[in-house]
Amino acid sequence: MKTLLTILTLLAITIAPTLAESKVKAGPRNGRILSLEGSAAEFFVEANRTVSIAFYDAAGKRLPIAAQVVTATAEAPSGKVKLEFAAKGDLLVSKTALPAGEGYQVVVQAKPTADAKPRNFRIKLETHICKECSKPEYACICNH
Repeated sequence: MKTLLTILTLLAITIAPTLAESKVKAGPRNGRILSLEGSAAEFFVEANRTVSIAFYDAAGKRLPIAAQVVTATAEAPSGKVKLEFAAKGDLLVSKTALPAGEGYQVVVQAKPTADAKPRNFRIKLETHICKECSKPEYACICNH
C-alpha cells in the first residue's frame, strides 16, 4: 500500500505541471500562445492560411526576430506537409500555406534560440470563430 501511495504521489507531481500548461492562452493577435523558456511564441493562422509566429518576452512585450527557430508539420488527411518559416518584419511566416481542410493536427516545434531545447506543441487546426470568446477555435480560451 505504501508503494502504491508513493507511485501515485510521483505520478501526480509529474502530471501536475502538464495539466497546468494545458489551459490555452490567447495572444495579442488572437493566436495561440506557446510557452517557451523565458518567452512565448504566438501561433496565428493568417487569412491566406500561412502561419505567422510572433515572439514575446516574459512581460508580454513583442520581441524582434533574432535567433528563434520554428518548424511545423501539418498532419492533414491528404498527407503530412512540413512548413518552413522565414523572417518577415518582426514575424516568422510560413513559406507555404496550410493544406485545405480543418480538424487535423499541426505540430509546432519552437526554440527561443538556436541552441535552446525545443518545445513541441500539438494544435488542432479549427479556424472558425468561437461564439463565446470570439477567438479562432485553435486559440479558444473557453472551457468547452
